[in-house]
Amino acid sequence: MGQFGRVLDLLFSRTLRPCFAYVRDALDRRIERRHGLETFRPVVTDQHDAERGFYKPLPWGTLSRILGESDVGPDDVFIDLGAGKGRAVFLAARYPFKRVIGVELSAELSAVARTNIEQVRDQLLCQDIEIVTSDILDYEIPDDATVVFFYNPFQGQVFESAIQKLLESVDRRPRQVRLIYVHPMELEYLKSTGRFRLVRRVRGWRPTREWARSYEINLLEVLPAGADL
Repeated sequence: MGQFGRVLDLLFSRTLRPCFAYVRDALDRRIERRHGLETFRPVVTDQHDAERGFYKPLPWGTLSRILGESDVGPDDVFIDLGAGKGRAVFLAARYPFKRVIGVELSAELSAVARTNIEQVRDQLLCQDIEIVTSDILDYEIPDDATVVFFYNPFQGQVFESAIQKLLESVDRRPRQVRLIYVHPMELEYLKSTGRFRLVRRVRGWRPTREWARSYEINLLEVLPAGADL
Protein backbone atom coordinates (compact mmCIF):
# COMPACT_ATOMS: atom_id res chain seq x y z
CA MET A 1 0.00 0.00 0.00
CA GLY A 2 1.42 3.39 -1.00
CA GLN A 3 1.53 6.55 1.07
CA PHE A 4 -1.75 7.83 -0.42
CA GLY A 5 -3.46 4.52 0.36
CA ARG A 6 -2.25 4.64 3.95
CA VAL A 7 -3.58 8.17 4.34
CA LEU A 8 -6.98 7.14 2.97
CA ASP A 9 -7.06 4.11 5.25
CA LEU A 10 -6.29 6.28 8.27
CA LEU A 11 -8.89 8.85 7.23
CA PHE A 12 -11.65 6.27 6.85
CA SER A 13 -10.66 4.52 10.07
CA ARG A 14 -11.00 7.75 12.06
CA THR A 15 -14.09 9.22 10.41
CA LEU A 16 -16.36 6.99 8.33
CA ARG A 17 -15.77 3.71 10.14
CA PRO A 18 -16.87 4.90 13.62
CA CYS A 19 -20.03 6.42 12.12
CA PHE A 20 -20.77 3.24 10.21
CA ALA A 21 -20.16 1.11 13.31
CA TYR A 22 -22.52 3.27 15.39
CA VAL A 23 -25.38 2.90 12.88
CA ARG A 24 -24.67 -0.82 12.38
CA ASP A 25 -24.70 -1.52 16.12
CA ALA A 26 -27.94 0.42 16.62
CA LEU A 27 -29.63 -1.62 13.87
CA ASP A 28 -28.13 -4.82 15.26
CA ARG A 29 -29.62 -4.19 18.72
CA ARG A 30 -33.01 -3.37 17.20
CA ILE A 31 -33.10 -6.62 15.21
CA GLU A 32 -31.96 -8.58 18.24
CA ARG A 33 -34.70 -7.12 20.45
CA ARG A 34 -37.28 -7.94 17.79
CA HIS A 35 -36.24 -11.60 17.82
CA GLY A 36 -35.89 -11.78 21.60
CA LEU A 37 -32.22 -12.79 21.64
CA GLU A 38 -29.12 -11.81 23.60
CA THR A 39 -26.25 -12.21 21.13
CA PHE A 40 -24.98 -8.66 20.61
CA ARG A 41 -22.55 -8.09 23.48
CA PRO A 42 -18.95 -9.13 22.61
CA VAL A 43 -17.25 -11.42 25.13
CA VAL A 44 -13.62 -12.36 25.75
CA THR A 45 -13.46 -15.76 27.46
CA ASP A 46 -10.60 -17.52 29.22
CA GLN A 47 -10.16 -19.66 26.11
CA HIS A 48 -9.35 -16.68 23.88
CA ASP A 49 -5.79 -16.77 22.52
CA ALA A 50 -3.81 -16.04 19.36
CA GLU A 51 -5.45 -18.93 17.46
CA ARG A 52 -8.97 -18.72 18.90
CA GLY A 53 -10.91 -15.54 18.28
CA PHE A 54 -13.00 -13.73 20.86
CA TYR A 55 -16.77 -13.81 20.52
CA LYS A 56 -18.26 -11.31 18.09
CA PRO A 57 -21.81 -11.63 16.74
CA LEU A 58 -22.33 -12.54 13.11
CA PRO A 59 -23.81 -9.71 10.99
CA TRP A 60 -27.50 -10.48 10.56
CA GLY A 61 -27.64 -10.72 6.77
CA THR A 62 -24.59 -12.97 6.36
CA LEU A 63 -26.23 -16.34 5.86
CA SER A 64 -28.99 -15.13 3.56
CA ARG A 65 -26.42 -13.43 1.30
CA ILE A 66 -24.60 -16.69 0.56
CA LEU A 67 -27.20 -19.44 1.05
CA GLY A 68 -30.67 -19.43 -0.47
CA GLU A 69 -33.55 -21.43 1.00
CA SER A 70 -33.61 -23.50 -2.20
CA ASP A 71 -29.96 -24.47 -1.52
CA VAL A 72 -31.07 -26.48 1.54
CA GLY A 73 -32.69 -29.91 1.24
CA PRO A 74 -34.52 -32.06 3.81
CA ASP A 75 -31.41 -34.17 4.50
CA ASP A 76 -28.98 -31.27 4.96
CA VAL A 77 -27.32 -30.85 8.36
CA PHE A 78 -25.79 -27.51 9.39
CA ILE A 79 -22.93 -27.25 11.88
CA ASP A 80 -21.41 -24.03 13.22
CA LEU A 81 -17.91 -24.54 14.59
CA GLY A 82 -17.38 -21.74 17.10
CA ALA A 83 -21.06 -21.03 17.72
CA GLY A 84 -20.68 -18.41 20.46
CA LYS A 85 -24.09 -17.26 21.67
CA GLY A 86 -25.86 -19.01 18.83
CA ARG A 87 -26.75 -16.29 16.34
CA ALA A 88 -25.67 -18.34 13.31
CA VAL A 89 -27.45 -21.37 14.77
CA PHE A 90 -30.62 -19.29 15.08
CA LEU A 91 -30.33 -18.05 11.49
CA ALA A 92 -29.62 -21.55 10.16
CA ALA A 93 -32.61 -23.01 12.00
CA ARG A 94 -34.87 -20.67 10.02
CA TYR A 95 -33.94 -22.76 6.95
CA PRO A 96 -35.41 -26.23 6.31
CA PHE A 97 -32.38 -28.09 7.65
CA LYS A 98 -32.88 -31.59 9.02
CA ARG A 99 -30.65 -30.74 11.96
CA VAL A 100 -28.64 -27.76 13.22
CA ILE A 101 -25.63 -28.10 15.54
CA GLY A 102 -23.55 -25.43 17.26
CA VAL A 103 -20.16 -26.36 18.74
CA GLU A 104 -18.66 -23.94 21.25
CA LEU A 105 -15.62 -24.23 23.52
CA SER A 106 -16.87 -21.83 26.21
CA ALA A 107 -19.43 -23.25 28.66
CA GLU A 108 -20.53 -19.69 29.38
CA LEU A 109 -21.33 -18.94 25.74
CA SER A 110 -22.89 -22.37 25.18
CA ALA A 111 -25.31 -21.75 28.05
CA VAL A 112 -26.35 -18.41 26.53
CA ALA A 113 -26.82 -20.07 23.14
CA ARG A 114 -29.09 -22.76 24.61
CA THR A 115 -31.18 -20.13 26.39
CA ASN A 116 -31.44 -18.10 23.19
CA ILE A 117 -32.63 -21.08 21.15
CA GLU A 118 -35.24 -22.09 23.71
CA GLN A 119 -36.61 -18.54 23.77
CA VAL A 120 -37.10 -18.39 19.98
CA ARG A 121 -38.14 -21.95 19.07
CA ASP A 122 -41.49 -20.74 17.78
CA GLN A 123 -39.63 -18.70 15.13
CA LEU A 124 -37.64 -21.66 13.80
CA LEU A 125 -38.33 -24.01 10.91
CA CYS A 126 -35.83 -26.62 12.09
CA GLN A 127 -36.58 -27.93 15.58
CA ASP A 128 -33.75 -30.47 15.92
CA ILE A 129 -31.10 -28.16 17.37
CA GLU A 130 -28.13 -29.07 19.54
CA ILE A 131 -25.55 -26.89 21.26
CA VAL A 132 -22.41 -28.86 22.09
CA THR A 133 -19.80 -27.61 24.54
CA SER A 134 -16.49 -28.95 23.20
CA ASP A 135 -13.03 -28.05 22.03
CA ILE A 136 -12.87 -28.58 18.27
CA LEU A 137 -9.66 -30.54 18.88
CA ASP A 138 -11.73 -33.12 20.80
CA TYR A 139 -14.85 -33.01 18.64
CA GLU A 140 -15.62 -35.43 15.82
CA ILE A 141 -17.59 -33.80 13.03
CA PRO A 142 -20.76 -35.84 12.39
CA ASP A 143 -20.69 -37.82 9.17
CA ASP A 144 -24.07 -36.41 8.11
CA ALA A 145 -22.98 -32.74 8.28
CA THR A 146 -23.40 -31.14 4.84
CA VAL A 147 -23.06 -27.39 5.54
CA VAL A 148 -20.16 -26.34 7.78
CA PHE A 149 -20.00 -22.74 8.99
CA PHE A 150 -16.93 -20.76 10.13
CA TYR A 151 -17.09 -17.15 11.27
CA ASN A 152 -13.29 -16.91 11.58
CA PRO A 153 -13.36 -18.92 14.83
CA PHE A 154 -9.79 -20.23 14.67
CA GLN A 155 -6.50 -19.62 12.95
CA GLY A 156 -3.18 -21.41 12.69
CA GLN A 157 -2.87 -24.96 13.97
CA VAL A 158 -6.36 -25.01 15.47
CA PHE A 159 -7.89 -24.08 12.11
CA GLU A 160 -5.82 -26.72 10.32
CA SER A 161 -6.89 -29.38 12.83
CA ALA A 162 -10.56 -28.44 12.35
CA ILE A 163 -10.21 -28.71 8.57
CA GLN A 164 -8.47 -32.09 8.83
CA LYS A 165 -11.36 -33.35 10.98
CA LEU A 166 -13.80 -32.15 8.33
CA LEU A 167 -11.86 -33.90 5.55
CA GLU A 168 -11.66 -37.11 7.59
CA SER A 169 -15.44 -37.03 7.99
CA VAL A 170 -15.93 -36.58 4.23
CA ASP A 171 -13.51 -39.44 3.52
CA ARG A 172 -15.29 -41.75 5.97
CA ARG A 173 -18.67 -41.00 4.40
CA PRO A 174 -18.35 -39.42 0.94
CA ARG A 175 -21.06 -36.81 0.39
CA GLN A 176 -21.57 -33.26 -0.85
CA VAL A 177 -20.34 -30.84 1.81
CA ARG A 178 -20.24 -27.06 1.58
CA LEU A 179 -18.10 -24.81 3.75
CA ILE A 180 -19.28 -21.27 4.43
CA TYR A 181 -16.28 -19.22 5.58
CA VAL A 182 -16.80 -15.64 6.77
CA HIS A 183 -13.81 -13.28 7.23
CA PRO A 184 -11.57 -15.90 5.60
CA MET A 185 -8.14 -15.47 7.16
CA GLU A 186 -6.96 -18.98 6.27
CA LEU A 187 -7.93 -19.26 2.61
CA GLU A 188 -4.36 -20.01 1.58
CA TYR A 189 -4.33 -23.09 3.78
CA LEU A 190 -7.60 -24.30 2.25
CA LYS A 191 -6.08 -23.88 -1.22
CA SER A 192 -2.98 -25.79 -0.17
CA THR A 193 -5.01 -28.88 0.73
CA GLY A 194 -6.32 -29.27 -2.83
CA ARG A 195 -9.67 -30.27 -1.34
CA PHE A 196 -11.75 -27.08 -1.68
CA ARG A 197 -13.31 -25.43 -4.71
CA LEU A 198 -14.67 -21.89 -4.50
CA VAL A 199 -18.33 -21.85 -5.55
CA ARG A 200 -19.37 -18.33 -4.64
CA ARG A 201 -17.86 -15.25 -3.02
CA VAL A 202 -19.75 -12.26 -1.66
CA ARG A 203 -17.98 -9.08 -0.60
CA GLY A 204 -19.53 -6.23 1.29
CA TRP A 205 -18.73 -2.72 0.08
CA ARG A 206 -16.24 -1.11 2.41
CA PRO A 207 -13.81 1.77 1.70
CA THR A 208 -10.60 -0.11 2.54
CA ARG A 209 -9.36 -3.55 1.50
CA GLU A 210 -8.91 -4.88 5.04
CA TRP A 211 -12.30 -3.57 6.15
CA ALA A 212 -13.96 -5.16 3.11
CA ARG A 213 -12.20 -8.45 3.77
CA SER A 214 -13.77 -8.68 7.24
CA TYR A 215 -17.18 -8.81 5.52
CA GLU A 216 -16.22 -11.30 2.81
CA ILE A 217 -18.17 -14.57 2.63
CA ASN A 218 -16.88 -17.62 0.77
CA LEU A 219 -18.93 -20.68 -0.16
CA LEU A 220 -16.63 -23.61 -0.93
CA GLU A 221 -17.29 -27.17 -1.99
CA VAL A 222 -15.34 -29.91 -0.23
CA LEU A 223 -13.84 -32.23 -2.84
CA PRO A 224 -13.20 -35.96 -2.50
CA ALA A 225 -9.62 -37.09 -2.02
CA GLY A 226 -7.74 -37.15 -5.32
CA ALA A 227 -10.22 -34.92 -7.15
CA ASP A 228 -8.98 -32.43 -9.74
CA LEU A 229 -9.64 -28.76 -9.00
